[in-house]
Amino acid sequence: MIIPARYASSRFPGKPLFPLRGADGVAKSLVQRSWEAASAIGVPASVWVATDDQRIADEVAKFGGKVVMTSPDCRNGTERCAEAADKLGDVDIVVNLQGDAPLTPVDAIAPLIDLLEQKPGCAMATPAVRCSPSTYRHLVEDQRNGRVGGTTVVFDEDQRALYFSKRVIPHLPADHDLAELPVFLHLGLYAYRTGALRDYAARPPGTLELLEGLEQLRFLETGQDIAVHPLPPLGWDPIELNNPTDVAAVEAALAERGMR
Repeated sequence: MIIPARYASSRFPGKPLFPLRGADGVAKSLVQRSWEAASAIGVPASVWVATDDQRIADEVAKFGGKVVMTSPDCRNGTERCAEAADKLGDVDIVVNLQGDAPLTPVDAIAPLIDLLEQKPGCAMATPAVRCSPSTYRHLVEDQRNGRVGGTTVVFDEDQRALYFSKRVIPHLPADHDLAELPVFLHLGLYAYRTGALRDYAARPPGTLELLEGLEQLRFLETGQDIAVHPLPPLGWDPIELNNPTDVAAVEAALAERGMR
């Protein structure tokens, strides 16, 4: 499993090193919390942080994680995973746990690998959780205030992705019943075939990827299928740390889940 982490960010510089307080009040860096979430699967030795920044590498070494250094020219986490996978070698499937999503449910990983086995035509598999009313309101509030919040996804009846957006899709009328929301929040977790990763890294970003700022759209723009694993509401809001304004909500979710 690879956790891509970069220091430079227009919205939140130094985000991987930002301290987040858990249920016990102790602060840990975002990259450490992401590493602990990945290691909870039970194989910490197979978890790598891929970065181009020595400050992040030093932090990972401090809490006992493993680092693979990658080029500063990587344009996104998927390209960083592709370079890291080439350096690590001898892997058929790469799992990418995004470094800004410490609340991602790690028990969603095994179903992604199963999906790739069941759907040999898919280049990648990724989970999406049906929004609870509170998650939906959080997304709409971000959108209303011009903040880039979570990503939503729509998919077909065969659970293949049709589109990902930083806007809330599909659009819902104002009187829609929030008890039955057809809105799915995309979670920052991917399982790729290694060959698809190499092909991805060899292609330039497409128009939609550049406009939305969503790396996974390169797969769709080049005609490759993405399998979506839909999940019911989780019982907590799986908020990503996209902006400094998300810190309080993420820390509240860590406390609610008893994550130290």
